[in-house]
Amino acid sequence: MVREILIWPHPVLKQKARPVARVDDSLRTLVKDMFETMYAEEGVGLAAPQVGVLQRVIVLDCRPRQPESQPLVMINPEIIALEGKVVFNEGCLSIPGEGEDVERAAKVSVRYLDLEGNPQTLACDELLAVAVQHEVDHLDGIVYVDHVSSLKRELIRKRMVKHVKPAREARPTV
Repeated sequence: MVREILIWPHPVLKQKARPVARVDDSLRTLVKDMFETMYAEEGVGLAAPQVGVLQRVIVLDCRPRQPESQPLVMINPEIIALEGKVVFNEGCLSIPGEGEDVERAAKVSVRYLDLEGNPQTLACDELLAVAVQHEVDHLDGIVYVDHVSSLKRELIRKRMVKHVKPAREARPTV
């Protein structure tokens, strides 16, 4: 099921997500929905808070730009090593139509649980390294515009407020 993506500056996007206590069928359903939502919006990554779920879950699929990569699910991801620097023009499904240069680590190692609940460690580079950092930021209540100047951030915020239809306020789920 494709879920609604929250648009920044929605307050849920500023909250820190809680660790997943156990991998079960409800979590697998969330992951399936997140992939469907990400693909429907032609994204390469999506964090659970972006669909209003305050759990530490991200999905990634960098194949459009890194054909050798595979779709990934990371539960309770933790970046354990950073190396080098790269500037990448980032966009975000929660900030549609925008993009800004953000400095990130060029390579990262991340520890996480897979969809079976097994611990994994993965070394990432290129787009995958940037995407992992971007999505882990979401789990900590950080969006990429928090890494740019306050002037740029405010201009983008004004455009996003106009973009959002005044409607019911989405509430986070756990």
